[in-house]
Amino acid sequence: MASKIKSVYICSECGYESAKWYGKCPSCGEWNTLNEEIKDYSKPTNTVSKIASYTPAIGIKEINTNDETRYKTGLCELDRVLGGGIVKGSLVLLGGDPGIGKSTILLQICEYLGNNMKILYVSGEESKRQLKLRATRLGVNSDNLYILTQTDVELVSEAIRQDKPNLVMIDSIQTMSLSELSSSPGSVTQVRECTNYLMRVAKSLDIPMIIVGHVNKEGSIAGPKVLEHIVDAVLHFEGDKQMSYRILRAVKNRYGSTNEIGVFEMTDKGLKEVVNPSMMLLSGRPKNVSGTCVACAMEGTRPILAEIQGLATATGFGNPRRMSTGFDYNRMSLILAVLEKRAGYYFSNTDAYINVVGGLRLDEPAVDIAVAMALVSSLKDIPISDDCIAFGEIGLAGEIRSVSHAQQRVNEALRLGFKKIILPYHNMKDVTEDKCLIPVSNIRQAFEALSE
Repeated sequence: MASKIKSVYICSECGYESAKWYGKCPSCGEWNTLNEEIKDYSKPTNTVSKIASYTPAIGIKEINTNDETRYKTGLCELDRVLGGGIVKGSLVLLGGDPGIGKSTILLQICEYLGNNMKILYVSGEESKRQLKLRATRLGVNSDNLYILTQTDVELVSEAIRQDKPNLVMIDSIQTMSLSELSSSPGSVTQVRECTNYLMRVAKSLDIPMIIVGHVNKEGSIAGPKVLEHIVDAVLHFEGDKQMSYRILRAVKNRYGSTNEIGVFEMTDKGLKEVVNPSMMLLSGRPKNVSGTCVACAMEGTRPILAEIQGLATATGFGNPRRMSTGFDYNRMSLILAVLEKRAGYYFSNTDAYINVVGGLRLDEPAVDIAVAMALVSSLKDIPISDDCIAFGEIGLAGEIRSVSHAQQRVNEALRLGFKKIILPYHNMKDVTEDKCLIPVSNIRQAFEALSE
């Protein structure tokens, strides 16, 4: 009789199964994503027939949400990213590079939530003694915090059903496994099925869960892409481990906005909230130096002021070099082309570099004009005034196009003491008149405003 245990290849991105290996997934088109898994197709000997209980559909007006509550975590920056707090019965996936602060932030919120809630912390990577030492360093000593070191999902689920905690933390999902699956922990099948198992437990018992997920070398959360579809919210820690600042961003959130960010500073006592990120990002700015300009970007409902540095220097190669950190490379090339064609500033024989200070990544088109001004300032070696800030999108015709939330950007700039605010002319109808405002309609006017 033929063996019922066979080897299959499963795509880590879309979950496509194939009997043989392909370099390119036939379903999603990604390369080198098919991983070998061992699958048992034999039917269990003791099969018990199950009759699914029928639940009739009800009208949406009959559903009562008056008792819906959100649990505050004690960290306002985390609550902002979650949309106001942890929703009852939700499944939150927290990802990030190793050592970025995932386990640290989970233990820190245990101290605050432990005052009124029973918390179960499940660890598959550390022993109970190691967790106790780290909790002592962070000042976490709650009476309602319970530690479970277990990697079997079925045993973890049984502990949840018996103890009935108010919040469960799984650290991490890559260490969890289902005994009925023959593949190793961390594989595509194990990660997907373990998350599905935990999701059913969270929804049936109405208990919120926070799951830690590892990332791969590309920075994406390891495991199948379907993992992010299963959970209710996906939070991602960003930041350079060599720097002390961390940015928490919501990639997906069914209960709030995905545009909000939280800013933290890593200290020896754990993660500390940064209430004023603009002040943090602008600290240490050089005085009377060319090639630096302040931009204002919107992260959700919060205006963030960041310093953009540009450097233009004579190239020593046949083709000039372009490099950008914290800003889109293709967008930078577009701005350089517009500067040459529409404003007459030639970068064809110069190397051009852009850097966003503080490890922040700016993807909003509103920072285009600040990038252009920083590059031109370096090219002409003319410093931009320290009290000058600029925001606006640059079009291919050299025009400065309007941006959203203009009044909030202006208010943030005025609050931090800026005296010269360069903004799109078409945004003047959206803001309150002020002597600090300098409306411009094209990039030539923006550069002329610097000499006024």
